[in-house]
Amino acid sequence: MRFDLISGTSKCITEDIKHDPMTVGKYSVVNPNHKVTVRVTSPYGNNYRLMDYVESGTFAFTASEGGDYMQAFLAADHKPPLNLSIDSDWKSGVAAKDWSKIAKNGQIEVMEIELQKLLDIITSIHDEMFYLREREEEMQELNRATHSKMATFTVLSLLICLSVAGLQVWHLKSFFEKKKLI
Repeated sequence: MRFDLISGTSKCITEDIKHDPMTVGKYSVVNPNHKVTVRVTSPYGNNYRLMDYVESGTFAFTASEGGDYMQAFLAADHKPPLNLSIDSDWKSGVAAKDWSKIAKNGQIEVMEIELQKLLDIITSIHDEMFYLREREEEMQELNRATHSKMATFTVLSLLICLSVAGLQVWHLKSFFEKKKLI
C-alpha cells in the first residue's frame, strides 16, 4: 500500500490481528533522503517496534494479544511542508509465511508446498470460524442482557406512569370535593 504523508503530521494504519499469529511488515520512504519515525503498538499500547528517523525497515512479531494493532508513521516538521510517499506492506497469519524459503530450505516438491500452504489456509479459516463463534456467543449474551434490562425498564416506566395517573385522579377528586363541585 502506498500513501502520502505531509511533513509534521502522522498517519496510522490499523490491522485486526487475532491472538498468536506471526506478523511481518516492511515499509520504505519513496522520496530519497527523507526519514520518518515508525511505531508499531498493540491494542493495549505495548510498543512492539519503535524506529526513529529511518528511510526503510522491517518488523516481525507474534501477536500476544488479539485486537487492533497500529502502525504509526510520523514525518519530521519541515519548512516548507514536504509531501512524502510511503510504501507499507503488512501481513499476518498464513500470508506472513515466506513459502519460497520453506521450499528452498527443505528441498520439498512444489506439490507438497502447495498442500502445506492449503493446509495452513484451512487451519487459519478453521481458527477464524471458532473465533467468530465465540464473538457471536458474546454478542448474543449482550443482546439477551440488553433485552432483559429494557423489559425491566419498560415495566418500571409503566408502573410509574400508572402511579402518577392514580395520584392525579385522587388529587383532582379531593380538589373538586373541597370546591364542592362533586
